[in-house]
Amino acid sequence: MNQRPLWMEGVSDAIGFLGGSLLGFWAGQLLGLNIFAEGYGNSTVGGIVLVGLGGGLGLQLARRWRRAQAQKRSESQ
Repeated sequence: MNQRPLWMEGVSDAIGFLGGSLLGFWAGQLLGLNIFAEGYGNSTVGGIVLVGLGGGLGLQLARRWRRAQAQKRSESQ
């Protein structure tokens, strides 16, 4: 069994999720939402939501990129 596609899937998912989460974190910082503030105030929850949304969107973008790469490979064969 070829492990390369599974490895690439895992790495691209991780990069997409981490990148999206970081973008969400920095967007929250620009908006004044601090996920590390004490307690669970509105700014903390808002920051956590942005990080979660960013991570999910980054993961979806990574999966779309992988599908597009697979389609290009199948068209070139």
